[in-house]
Amino acid sequence: MYVARASWPSSNGKIYQSIFLRQSYRDGNHVRKRDIANLTHCDPKEIAAIELALQFKDDLTALGSLDKIQLSQGLSVGAVWTVFEVARRLGIEQALGHEFAGQLALWQVLARVIEQGSRLSAVRLAQRHAACDVLGIRRGFDENDLYANLTWLSQHQEEIEKRLFARRRGQKPELFFYDVTSSYLEGQDNAFGAYGYNRDGKKGKKQIVIGLLCDEQGAPVSTEVFRGNTQDPQTFGAQVRKAGAHFGCERVTFVGDRGMIKSGQIEDLSREGFHYITAITKPQIHTLIEAHLIQMELFAAEVCEVQQEGVRYVLRRNPIRAQQLAASRADKQAFVEQLRQNLNGYLDKHPRARLATAERALRAKIAQLKIHAWLQVETEARALKLTVNQPALEEASRLDGCYVIKTDLPESAASSQAVHDRYKDLAQVEKAFRNCKTMHLEARPIHVRTVEHTRGHVLVVMLAYLIRRELSRAWTALDVTVEEGLRQLQTLCSTEVKVDGGGSCLRIPKPHADTRALLKTLDLRLPEALPHTERNVVTRKKLPSRRKPL
Repeated sequence: MYVARASWPSSNGKIYQSIFLRQSYRDGNHVRKRDIANLTHCDPKEIAAIELALQFKDDLTALGSLDKIQLSQGLSVGAVWTVFEVARRLGIEQALGHEFAGQLALWQVLARVIEQGSRLSAVRLAQRHAACDVLGIRRGFDENDLYANLTWLSQHQEEIEKRLFARRRGQKPELFFYDVTSSYLEGQDNAFGAYGYNRDGKKGKKQIVIGLLCDEQGAPVSTEVFRGNTQDPQTFGAQVRKAGAHFGCERVTFVGDRGMIKSGQIEDLSREGFHYITAITKPQIHTLIEAHLIQMELFAAEVCEVQQEGVRYVLRRNPIRAQQLAASRADKQAFVEQLRQNLNGYLDKHPRARLATAERALRAKIAQLKIHAWLQVETEARALKLTVNQPALEEASRLDGCYVIKTDLPESAASSQAVHDRYKDLAQVEKAFRNCKTMHLEARPIHVRTVEHTRGHVLVVMLAYLIRRELSRAWTALDVTVEEGLRQLQTLCSTEVKVDGGGSCLRIPKPHADTRALLKTLDLRLPEALPHTERNVVTRKKLPSRRKPL
């Protein structure tokens, strides 16, 4: 009697395996076999126990000898298993599918959460973590397979987002937040790369523009990549169509900043029957004041509302922001005053120094600090003098901390305070961008080149952010960052139990108290063992002399 395994590949690339408890017997001159039991759906540790018992069936007491049992440290399992379970809970595993391509895509997402880097680093990470055992990957892969998988992600992005949206939503949202950011590129050959308004402060580098659509909870539901010179409002129409046709939402309100939702975008929303919440610029506020639609007295710490022709204006003054702006002006004035004193000292010590040169330097610094409207430079003999235009200063500070939110939502749908709060929630999208770009997920710098690879890379980062967001919310109560929690989980390794002449199995030891606390906040419980086969090995293929385009 023995345990037999049979494997065969399907047309879609997935490998199926059946496990049977089988017996051989002699029928005349022929050796035949029959299946005693189907073990395919049994627990891996039960199958390993059966194999171990059959190996020593003639003397089970031999199992008691420690010399027959070898224990060795296996791969790290804590982090990859935890992140995988969170991905499963969020519906990411189901959205990507269980085929080989979906498993590779899921590993790219998990690798981005655990340790950021290139596709090659994701391959090396899988050699240190029990990725194949946890995800059930039964084929080897290398970085070229992961690059090809980015193309698969790009081609299936719409259906992945639809499945994830349907899986996570009990009912369709009525509120969407949308914002864009830019991310600089290393190199010149990216298909989306172009010179534009660089939010990263990386002068001389091409960039791409990334749009992120979030639901009312601040969770990303879709992302899109645009050329680096695309203006913010030009990306908006695609999101309106996506909310209606892509996700099938009928009652929708879009929340965007003052640079995103303008008159053209309001018309797009109106055609779809959607609403908007946005803000207006300082010049537009001045226009409303001059038209006597609003008065300065209406700006206060509590919200106030004014209506005109079906459009609602929600007004508020933030006293903290007003104090910050006043302090900023005072700091700038003090800096310029110090510069003036230094320049005057230099003119005193160097009789041949030109007064006009020092004056130009001082005026240039004032213009750079954008305080030239109320701070002027005068000369007196060989000295520079500063004067403050008090009326101009009062005009410049009149709207400190003041802002106006604009919406076409009826009062029955949202109160003034609700409109104000929803616009402030736009900060959740900005937080998502910070996490994706510069903090834990490190979407930038981007090293891929093709359209498909760039879209696939950005989608991977978005899905990874969903997992990181869930981890952050759970571990906040422990005062543990996501980075600290993952480092702690990576210390938990599996133990390979092997009997001489027999099979082996992967056991998970009892975790440390800190690790148990991390798992408890996520409501997760580690299994005692993991499925283990020798084929769960990540291979490194030999690269050609000239590498394929990224």
